[in-house]
Amino acid sequence: MRTMMNQFESMDIDAAESKLEEYKDKKYNKIKSDVHHQLIEVMNLGEINENNIDQVKEEVKPVINELLSDQNVPLSGAERMQLIDEIINEVFGLGPLETLLKDEKISDILVNNFKDIYIEKYGKLQKVNTRFRDDKHLMQVIDRIVSRVGRRVDENTPMVDARLKDGSRVNAIVPPLSLNGPSLSIRRFGVNPITLSDLLRYGSVTEEFILFLRAAVAAKLNVLISGGTGSGKTTLLNIMSSFISPDERIVTIEDSAELILQQPHWVRLETRPPNIEGKGQVTQRELVFNALRMRPDRIIVGEVRGGEALDMLQAMNTGHEGSLTTVHANTPRDSLSRIEMMVSMCGMDLPVKVIRQQVASAIHLIIQTARLIDGRRRLISISEIVGMEGDIITINEIFKFQRRTVDSAGNVIGEYIATGVRPKCMEKIDAAGIELPIDLFEPHEIEVQGAVA
Repeated sequence: MRTMMNQFESMDIDAAESKLEEYKDKKYNKIKSDVHHQLIEVMNLGEINENNIDQVKEEVKPVINELLSDQNVPLSGAERMQLIDEIINEVFGLGPLETLLKDEKISDILVNNFKDIYIEKYGKLQKVNTRFRDDKHLMQVIDRIVSRVGRRVDENTPMVDARLKDGSRVNAIVPPLSLNGPSLSIRRFGVNPITLSDLLRYGSVTEEFILFLRAAVAAKLNVLISGGTGSGKTTLLNIMSSFISPDERIVTIEDSAELILQQPHWVRLETRPPNIEGKGQVTQRELVFNALRMRPDRIIVGEVRGGEALDMLQAMNTGHEGSLTTVHANTPRDSLSRIEMMVSMCGMDLPVKVIRQQVASAIHLIIQTARLIDGRRRLISISEIVGMEGDIITINEIFKFQRRTVDSAGNVIGEYIATGVRPKCMEKIDAAGIELPIDLFEPHEIEVQGAVA
């Protein structure tokens, strides 16, 4: 230590402080690593399961404390407790990520490499001091995540999608594809799922929007939810699925299971990637095709992204009404172009007009979500597909969020508006015996409760 201090004296103050912090970090990590390995040696890992893990954590705390005492390193009470928590996280959890995962306000965790970790909180990205020891440490955590869902990541399969126990989506990409070392992205989901009352409180939707969407779901209209990445599509899909009657049989199809339905008659299907030999893959299209044989009242596809779009449209057109799905697109018109493109990917040489006729007859409503520049996620448009005019699909906007300006704090200022268009689908809603206020669609600004509009 004296040698280190002598070296520091010859440096400028900033460089010396940086060097000292680096030395302390190495010493701290050495202690943690040594105690971690000693603990693994004395523990019987075979006796640990999901049912007794909390009890085991409490039982190992005094063991870790004793092992730390054997290190003969002076530690304050706070440092000792922090070390104990970190070692427990290494053994039972996801290491440095555990602290971030416990913060329910964090929506995304983005690990660029072992030392650069960013989070999204309140819609804003920020760097955190949390870090892994090295690439090997980060790879151990990635392996732990993907192995829990029966997947693997290595040089042969350097990209993988997985999920955490709470439903959060995980993507990992490792060398040789990731040049700066292993990279991990966690899209938080399911810690405290956002509810309808939350959306209303945040000002993401209005009572009028929800009143209409509830009626649309009950009347078995086919709905496409469109939006960019992180705009709240899956959250809205979850909430809209709660409007489905508990008497109906629902089949959900997802790449990575994240939908949380409350209905008792619910069958969950999830795709499967190919194994290391390149065999055993099950695609969304195969699952959609199989779902048609399962006598569903409703089919919900988490996100259409390929040839399954054609099978989804055919299902909507052949008696499986009330289907819900999402698609990545920035506008309602763009979402139709994407569906058209995905249908063309199915390998059938269909004329463009035929594809558009299928789309126009299958989908009733397009709901557009967006994440605005202030970080707020909003439902910004509800549009209806009313048919074809020549070769063009005709869309009428029913409700929209009209953006006006941005205030000094960076908040988007605007209002929700009913455009004055009475939707054609009201015939189906009326036929289902659902009554909506007569003035619901009359042009007017809609007051927003809660968040700044």
